[in-house]
Amino acid sequence: MRDLNQLLLNFEYKQNFKDEDFYVSSSNYYAFNLISTWPKWEKNFLNICGEKYSGKTHLTNIFIKKFKGIKIEANLFENKNLNEIKIYENIILDNFDKNIDENLIYSLFNVIDQDNKYLIINSLNPINEMNFKLNDLKSRTKNCLVAKIDKPDDDLMFALILKNFSDRQIVIDKKLINFIIKRVDRSYDKIFEFIYKIDQISLKKKKPIDFKIIKEVLKV
Repeated sequence: MRDLNQLLLNFEYKQNFKDEDFYVSSSNYYAFNLISTWPKWEKNFLNICGEKYSGKTHLTNIFIKKFKGIKIEANLFENKNLNEIKIYENIILDNFDKNIDENLIYSLFNVIDQDNKYLIINSLNPINEMNFKLNDLKSRTKNCLVAKIDKPDDDLMFALILKNFSDRQIVIDKKLINFIIKRVDRSYDKIFEFIYKIDQISLKKKKPIDFKIIKEVLKV
């Protein structure tokens, strides 16, 4: 297990987007490396995709802090934003899904291309696999760099669990964390849900977290 003074990733439990709070593992290395090496990209369009709580927003906040830019919620993107982004080199669309104005997003792609800007899109699913109705947009999305954040490996799970308990001022033994890792669903969302439940039960019972409470939440 790596020293946790290295990069840690939190669940956005606290809106804390410092570089040192992002834990890099094999699950997210490709996305982190692309964010870190801008503008040395093969293309001007990057799609970071992955489960809820996998760190997409965290990554793009690190990017904005380091390289500057503007971030807009994808479902709030409007025609007026096409003019507003003119002064920015980097544009980020957060929480992107297929329920958007396809013509407007296609226009955005054209602006990025014509003005030699950079666009980062955060989404749950790969944008090049979304079934858009507008063929021109579908064709454009096929030409995006796609950085998928995979399910957490053991190192990342350890860091996530430790960091989130720490955020709640809870000290937990390494043996308990290893026990959890072997039994909890390998999903960012499920890990977050587990930590929330176990915290609530511990507070309700006014007892420290132990194997008994963990087993109760895991139902094992």
